[in-house]
Amino acid sequence: MTERYEVIVCGGGMVGAATACALAHGGIKVALLERFNPTRQWPPEPIDIRVSALTKASQNILEMLGAWPGMVQRGVCPYRDMRVWDARADGELHFDCADTEFNELGHLVENRITVAALWDQLDTLPSATCVTPATVVDMQLNENGRQLRLEDGRILEADVVIAADGRDSALRAMAGISVTGWEYHQDGLVATVTTEKSHQFTAWQRFLDEGPLAFLPLKNGQCSIVWTLSSATSKNHLALADQDFLQVLEQASGGILGKMLGVGPRAAFPLRFQYANSYIDQRFALCGDAAHAMHPLAGQGVNAGLLDAAAIAELVIQTRQENRPLSSSRFLRRYERWRKGDNLMMMSAMDALNKTYGVTAKPLIGLRSAGMNRVNNTSLVKAYFNRYAMGLRDDLPKLAKKQICW
Repeated sequence: MTERYEVIVCGGGMVGAATACALAHGGIKVALLERFNPTRQWPPEPIDIRVSALTKASQNILEMLGAWPGMVQRGVCPYRDMRVWDARADGELHFDCADTEFNELGHLVENRITVAALWDQLDTLPSATCVTPATVVDMQLNENGRQLRLEDGRILEADVVIAADGRDSALRAMAGISVTGWEYHQDGLVATVTTEKSHQFTAWQRFLDEGPLAFLPLKNGQCSIVWTLSSATSKNHLALADQDFLQVLEQASGGILGKMLGVGPRAAFPLRFQYANSYIDQRFALCGDAAHAMHPLAGQGVNAGLLDAAAIAELVIQTRQENRPLSSSRFLRRYERWRKGDNLMMMSAMDALNKTYGVTAKPLIGLRSAGMNRVNNTSLVKAYFNRYAMGLRDDLPKLAKKQICW
């Protein structure tokens, strides 16, 4: 027997769950498919090493979806300042929430907290169905829409399928959508560390020879680190004993937070620049990392994905409200035009920054440093960069502007 929905979302992480939640708020009959039920309760310690810096735009989306209170209850940490400096020169940037109308620039949140709060909301929405465990093994296009066959033999069908199943999206491959990109031959090494000095609710980022080292403030006073390293160095650092790693980390930090006192589990993930050559196919769309993967040096990946989620949901709901069929490709083309350019611009900016700070020629280092200081000392330019980093730019989906779209 075939289970019928208006929309099926594949992938129950932050982006997929937000997409399904927004659609269900709009009364769309939606199924969210995920391989496992996410954990929703855990002991207060240790903090998970998978942490995201959520912008004000992302916070707006999550507030409108009803997930933000559950996130605050589980624990979020505001950051009020951001300090960026060049280890090889005197270039420095300082962003301060005092220069904005907000009390913070954004929040650091464990990924599992965002996922759990969104799934809590999905439980309350009558038009949402969460299907777990669910692994899609085949996808076909027919006259009724997209048909999915699961590993357990179940058949699901919908007018539209949205793939939010990550950078190595199986659904994207099934749809025959190719990608363009390259490996950075760098890893992002992540861990939670205890530092001698307070993080002061500041996000710190130091650009080093192999890539940036970021210290991100956490609710319990610790910091989450994201350290971009060559793949070989990353492998070596993972193999170090804790005390040896802390010594290397302290040296790399320039002592900005004093001594490194402790470190939890470490992990590393390979970095890649990648974008889908098309965001859409017939009755099919890509969201989040399935559509784009960018360098994490500014922490914009998940924020771009949440904007994708808000945009596709808004267009699906609008199409339904106008009594037009979801089989129409018009709203999918609008989604691609809306999001692809913005994402490519952000990805290209992150790629250019990464390459700029990989330059070793002294004259170019001096030029780069002078550019940083010029931005830092030009209030209008700095304000523009600050608002852009907070996600507060033109052409945002309604949810990102704290407006309902249903």
